[in-house]
Amino acid sequence: MTQDTLLQGAEEKIGTDSVSDVPLAHNERELSGLLGKTVFIACVLFTAMHLYALNVSPIETWTFRILHVAGGLAVGFAITAAMSLDRSGGEVRVAQREWLALIPAIAAVGYASFCLVLAWFQRDIQGTTPSNWVLAHLSWALVVASAIAMIGSWVGRSSSHSIHWADIVLIIASVLVAGYLVLVLNRWRMTAGMPMANQNDFLVAAVGVALIMELTRRVAGLALIVITAVFLIYAFAGPYLPGLLEHRGYTASRFFTYLYTDNGVLGPTTAVSSTYIILFITFAAFLQASRVGDYFVNFAFAAAGRTRGGPAKVAVFASGLMGMINGTSAGNVVATGSLTIPLMKKVGYHPRSAGGIEAAASTGGQIVPPIMGAGAFIMAEVTGIPYTEIAVAALLPAALYFLSIYFMVDLEARRDGMQGLSRDQLPVFKQLVKQVYLFLPIVILVSTLYMGYSVIRAGTLAMISAAVVSWFTPHWMGPKALLNALSLGARMAIPLIAVCACAGIIVGVISLTGVGARFASMLLGIADASHLLALFFAMCISILLGMGMPTTAAYAVAASVVAPGLQQIGIPPLVAHFFVFYYAVLSAITPPVALAGYAAAAIAGTDPLKTAVTSFKFGLAAFIVPFMFFYNPALLMEGSWFEILRVAITAGVGIYLLAAAVQAWFLNGRVNWIQRVLLLVAALAMIAGGLMTDLIGLGLGALVFLWQAALQRNKHKAPI
Repeated sequence: MTQDTLLQGAEEKIGTDSVSDVPLAHNERELSGLLGKTVFIACVLFTAMHLYALNVSPIETWTFRILHVAGGLAVGFAITAAMSLDRSGGEVRVAQREWLALIPAIAAVGYASFCLVLAWFQRDIQGTTPSNWVLAHLSWALVVASAIAMIGSWVGRSSSHSIHWADIVLIIASVLVAGYLVLVLNRWRMTAGMPMANQNDFLVAAVGVALIMELTRRVAGLALIVITAVFLIYAFAGPYLPGLLEHRGYTASRFFTYLYTDNGVLGPTTAVSSTYIILFITFAAFLQASRVGDYFVNFAFAAAGRTRGGPAKVAVFASGLMGMINGTSAGNVVATGSLTIPLMKKVGYHPRSAGGIEAAASTGGQIVPPIMGAGAFIMAEVTGIPYTEIAVAALLPAALYFLSIYFMVDLEARRDGMQGLSRDQLPVFKQLVKQVYLFLPIVILVSTLYMGYSVIRAGTLAMISAAVVSWFTPHWMGPKALLNALSLGARMAIPLIAVCACAGIIVGVISLTGVGARFASMLLGIADASHLLALFFAMCISILLGMGMPTTAAYAVAASVVAPGLQQIGIPPLVAHFFVFYYAVLSAITPPVALAGYAAAAIAGTDPLKTAVTSFKFGLAAFIVPFMFFYNPALLMEGSWFEILRVAITAGVGIYLLAAAVQAWFLNGRVNWIQRVLLLVAALAMIAGGLMTDLIGLGLGALVFLWQAALQRNKHKAPI
């Protein structure tokens, strides 16, 4: 039996299409014809440029990052509209009033393009410094064109089959910003962020910041934009603020040019998105194109589909695995939840539980090594800690998190008397085992990393292996499929590129104003009273900063504001960054702004806030574990093997007690409220990892067990 037959049969049985089919966003265009081919070629070249620079011939660092951001903006404006698109299929004509904006916008961007070409001609052909008037006219024309186009994109109606004129202007503006920066790059390095930054530099940098924020709004919503706007306002309002928030203030020229340096937009977040993120997103695209991602899900269904609450256990495995790769909690919910949530409802899970399980599992994928949704790469970039050390440290916490969700899923299924799917509804496990070689891309990725290969080389080899294993299946990746995968990689990377660039703006404000250092001193003052109180405060700030933001941006901001404070109170860098990383990730399932929970609720057809609360319940273990990093670093694989093994075992028992307390079901029966409280205390004691706390936890667990056994024995003896 071929894989094609297996996958087709599985899809018929479980009533779904391929999980590799990512649905279009509400404002994503469906381009075809010559326009579609042009954008397709641009996406392929964008991805190919990165792969070439990463593996063959490196490009100068600042230039590479400038091109990365500009290419992301250009492709992003081509494939996304400013508002929801009309997909009725009717032709959308340019309204008469729009011509009043279109003509000056086209004229302005055309003149700006002429000025840029002239400036390059003067420098490279004539060998002279570009004239001041040329650069001045370029910057002002760019501002006018961008402002008109941005407003025009919000007001005008846009078709899903063509690029709106305003977006064409924004695409050209993105290229012009990059062209200007590369043109003056040698001077820019010396003057950006300094008092000698001139007005032309300020205007171009401001346009660049505005373009980044506009694309981020389109692909990630308003939450990150609101937070970014608050930081931008703070940069100018600082002199008028009291106490901790006060700073001396900055001129617009110095501030905006500083944002476009390696302390801001071109800093650590873009460094990661231009290397690791684009590489591993392309790897995910290759897995989708080769249908290996489908195999992962079908293998999970074949292995666990018949067990009690089978689809939920499949969701835990499949969503965690796919979430690790694609780097976005809400996006993974949409991709895998469309398959798992209806099946969970089918076997008896309440819609809220089905959505909550999917949201918690997809979010947990961001903490699973070796990829960790790109978070590990940012952590390595920021801290200087070797990537492999970070990946090893993440093993035990990730295992505990998914063990917790598994226990909760299983106990809920036992409590409510659920069953799994029948054999005839599932793929044949014996047949899928014969194709276990399809796991080779993941195996190669992990093995090459621990053999000492660089992350770039390991990711590239894994991506190539995904294409190679496809040659042994009906989904053979030939030249056309390879180009499709490269194009898909660019399209999938655009949201993360925009988010990372926007996070870079926030990081730049924090760096320039010094608010992170002042927050660290405040945290140090709180720690004098109680380390636990300081950690709780840091947790709240990390969650608050991460609400509504994708993982990469949430962690980047929290790492700039909170992590330095934790390090200043004596917490090791690895522990401090893991602490804020976990809570930045968990903001996706923390009410009231829980993006993953809301995405799952839309698929489950239930109340968003209640689903978010349920996802919070299923992910509860992850809210506790970071505190244990501080009290017992063995959870991060620091210490002797005996200490690590003991902590793993006792924390695993604690995780089960925690799940029993949450689900009100322990071993073989229900538990009352008093027993649930005892189980919760026992769970926290066991997870803490100390010898005395372990004994207390075991004692309380045994007490509840004996109490439950006595109640059941009395129940059986009672007369009928």
